[in-house]
Amino acid sequence: MKKRIVIFASGSGTNAENIIKYFQRTQFAEVVRVLSNKKDAKVLERAEKLKVKADSFTKEELFSKEGTLKVLKEIKPDIIVLAGFLLKFPEIILNEFPNKVINIHPALLPKYGGKGMYGSFVHEAVVKNKEAETGITIHYVDENYDEGAIISQKKVTLSEKETPETVAEKIHKLEHEWFPKIIEEVLRDG
Repeated sequence: MKKRIVIFASGSGTNAENIIKYFQRTQFAEVVRVLSNKKDAKVLERAEKLKVKADSFTKEELFSKEGTLKVLKEIKPDIIVLAGFLLKFPEIILNEFPNKVINIHPALLPKYGGKGMYGSFVHEAVVKNKEAETGITIHYVDENYDEGAIISQKKVTLSEKETPETVAEKIHKLEHEWFPKIIEEVLRDG
């Protein structure tokens, strides 16, 4: 039986789309649902085009035992993947799915992590501090922003001429290449 993946996302969903397509080419696992805290998020449209059920929820539903948690218990995912999900993930879900929730961060944690450090804010900080390298961190989610155990990090070298936009491009390439592969590794090891 295929492993079951649920993706949480808040935005356009390029990572979610990439993950869905990756697992549609395998017999090992499949994305069975995409969930978003924004009812107009582009990720919902991307998922539906790829024939994956997609729903939105309110913040109240996310933190309620009768809301998102109930939906997840019905789905019984083998892994929950945060792909550009910007809300703090609720402890009631983490407690129900221990070591089953992973996230991707667009920097080499513990650098440039924590509340407010996402997307372009991370890339701007990396450029401002003239970092020689950056990368992605795939990690387990715990009750604190970006502090869960690190699963994998992939690095990219930076030049002095980088802009936040060129850093973002390099990070997106790493994310698209590695995130689905690491998800598969975690599922196989679990």
